[in-house]
Amino acid sequence: MQETTIAILGAGAWGASLANLAAANGHAVRVWSRRGPSTLEAVLEDAQIVVSAISMKGVRDVASQVQSLPLLKETIFVTATKGLDPQTTSTPSQIWQTAFPNHPVVVLSGPNLSEEIQQSLPAATVVASSVAIAAELTQLVFSSHRFRVYTNPDPVGVELGGTLKNVIAIAAGVCDGLQLGTNAKAALVTRGLTEIIRIGNFWGAKTETFYGLSGLGDLLATCNSPLSRNYQVGYQMAGGKTLTAILFNLPGTAEGVNTCQVLMRLAKQQNITMPITEQVYRLLQGEVTPRQALDELMLRDIKPEYNY
Repeated sequence: MQETTIAILGAGAWGASLANLAAANGHAVRVWSRRGPSTLEAVLEDAQIVVSAISMKGVRDVASQVQSLPLLKETIFVTATKGLDPQTTSTPSQIWQTAFPNHPVVVLSGPNLSEEIQQSLPAATVVASSVAIAAELTQLVFSSHRFRVYTNPDPVGVELGGTLKNVIAIAAGVCDGLQLGTNAKAALVTRGLTEIIRIGNFWGAKTETFYGLSGLGDLLATCNSPLSRNYQVGYQMAGGKTLTAILFNLPGTAEGVNTCQVLMRLAKQQNITMPITEQVYRLLQGEVTPRQALDELMLRDIKPEYNY
């Protein structure tokens, strides 16, 4: 394809990985960060694709700043952030779409541990949009022999898969930290996927999306890798460290901590049953120990696996 001008907002590990992938395909890539030398206006000039790879807490503010700057009529926004806005429970793509209603928004999400991608290890991801041509263009920009990109017409499901699995990853870290074994972890991750689908369906996502790369794929990667920041939160809490100390020393943001709080508020408002998320929330709030959270889950009333 012809050279595309791409602006990457966020110079963290994920933003840098996406920048390298696009640059390796011969595209003109500019990267912006709050502490970088380039202005936002300069980075956005004539950009055909704007990729948001900033942490959840900065999305709304940066989107507002971009609104005040000139953009090409055909600019596509790609969001690679996994989280929920604590004030509104909005997803990153909803924030960008509200700010730019006349521009296509694409969600990029999958089992993508940035450290492995930086090592050129093979990986795959999903790009999803209600505008098919925007997803297809994004697919072409980032696809390579080491990074396989699939399209999907369910942006809500793709985005929520990457967001909600972070809470389950905290629980998986606790499971490994307590050395509970493979059986326990398999049960935890499987039941965690059930919770993800339950809340995802409430948001209008398609069930089958959660069995794909951006759902089950991302869940497996994040729940099984020490490279995952959310996994590390749970693992280190199981080892006796405080949440404050863990987050202070953690490189980057563990989005699952904020996501868990937003999810619990929504679950209570809508009366949605989320037992694993509830125990992770209580653990993060200091209401229970890791062992007590496990006991609460194991002592729940027995029930059928599925509600037919």
